[in-house]
Amino acid sequence: MSERVRTLIVDDSASMRAALNRILSADPAIEVVGLAPEPHAARAMIKELSPDVITLDVEMPGMDGLSFLEKIMRLRPMPVVMCSTLTARGAEVTIEALRLGAVDCVAKPSGNPLEIVRDAELLCATVKAAARSAVRPLARQASAARDIRPAGAGTREMVIAIGASTGGVEALFALLAALPEDCPPVLVVQHMPAAFTGSFAARLDRECRAKVVEAVDGQPIGRGTVYIAPGGEQHMELAGGIAGRIKLRRGDPITGHRPSVDMLFRSVAPLGKAAVGVILTGMGTDGAEGMLAMREAGARTLGQSRESCVVYGMPRAAFELGAVEKELSLSAMPEAILAACRK
Repeated sequence: MSERVRTLIVDDSASMRAALNRILSADPAIEVVGLAPEPHAARAMIKELSPDVITLDVEMPGMDGLSFLEKIMRLRPMPVVMCSTLTARGAEVTIEALRLGAVDCVAKPSGNPLEIVRDAELLCATVKAAARSAVRPLARQASAARDIRPAGAGTREMVIAIGASTGGVEALFALLAALPEDCPPVLVVQHMPAAFTGSFAARLDRECRAKVVEAVDGQPIGRGTVYIAPGGEQHMELAGGIAGRIKLRRGDPITGHRPSVDMLFRSVAPLGKAAVGVILTGMGTDGAEGMLAMREAGARTLGQSRESCVVYGMPRAAFELGAVEKELSLSAMPEAILAACRK
């Protein structure tokens, strides 16, 4: 990769291409090398320009963004950042894009001047992070975890807490689909815009044997259910212990995030040996301190290995802090989680 992140913008709207070009070109660490109005033009530009990162519109005429993304990930894997409108349809398509291997998704800059500045800063940070990610061909991304036959019988009363960020959607599809129908309750914080978490939970529910829901304040936890933290203005915690309830509460961002993995892990730490903490691929340090609290309380703590991460940031921070008991590949993670839950 060159010193500056060479970026190709793919969007069917001329005004949006111009807006994204202005935003990205204003960052001295990013160089916009091309503007493509649709995937066929983008394909030629990829061959000619060899960009480090592509920003890709989710919904386009002709060959849609998903079909183009799938071709990219099969034939020439490279970091792709999806730019989406915050609509129900946009959310569903974006979740599928992340499952196919897009590194991350960002909302198209919109709203009042302050919101546009905030969106612009996030876009630039995401593109730069994507350039440092480890992207693998789509054929290799289908985790062997689906082939594992985990035995739900014999697991004791436990709570599983999982945190993830960049690359986490793809990882969670693989991991959660490998858990049995009667798995211990699973609480998940995945850094994601508020408009996307409901669609994410619904899509996971169609793919997994366990039931997957977007968490609701006051909801009792139970076996066979995965609870996805809603994005936006609230943190998700466990209140009331092993047979407790979901607690959603407003609060300032922690380590830059809301909901925060640290907040979830800290709330689960009092369970001690009745908890398993898992930290997956992601940028930054969210979850490291909370996982350390879990380990010090006697919980089992697992981190995704560098080799299987899209971004080895959050797992690395937790490992270097001494919070991770064992690092594992994504394919080995489901069985390790269930083994930690057995009597």
